[in-house]
Amino acid sequence: MAQAGRQVVPVANLREFFKDSVHGVLEKQHVAVEEQTEQYVVNVLTLFARSEALYERTPAGTSLRPLALMLCDALEAGSSGERNRALQRLGDVSLFVAGFFAHSFAARLIDIDYHIAMGGRAYGALAAATARGSGRALSSVFAELAQKFQPLVDVLNELSDSAYTHSDRDILRLYELWLKTGSARCYGLLKRLGVEPTRAAGTAFAH
Repeated sequence: MAQAGRQVVPVANLREFFKDSVHGVLEKQHVAVEEQTEQYVVNVLTLFARSEALYERTPAGTSLRPLALMLCDALEAGSSGERNRALQRLGDVSLFVAGFFAHSFAARLIDIDYHIAMGGRAYGALAAATARGSGRALSSVFAELAQKFQPLVDVLNELSDSAYTHSDRDILRLYELWLKTGSARCYGLLKRLGVEPTRAAGTAFAH
């Protein structure tokens, strides 16, 4: 999906595009994940590139279901299978939204760290729930997604930001994100933009 002000780049095969892009950024950011985990992330991106897979139809129109309601779906599920599907949906949506819509959080009450926390916990619960039985093949994938949720969000942020120019407001936002999440990518961006991040009061700007 294209965001306002960005050029749409045509690709012949969306999955192959995401596969190459994710692999390249993982290497660039020195984020090591298992091949199955990398493939899972690529599958999530390919799925949610179709808006009808991400958004849900409601009587009021098409919208993104709040994460709290997705969590309720999992907690109130009538079977373990329904619970696991709801947790997976919660983790997948949290990862995608935190990764590709980080800039839109600036005007919202619910912040990116909320999505990171919700998604990481959903994958963690899913890993524990699938450790035995027919779903155990994916248990290690979910465990790694939970453990490395923040670095993977950084990877998706870089994919999203590939055609984005940062303004002064974005610099302040990057600093806020770094303070909240400890994102190594935000730290690196701030350094490249002439900012010396510090957790003490104030921010040092290079001249």
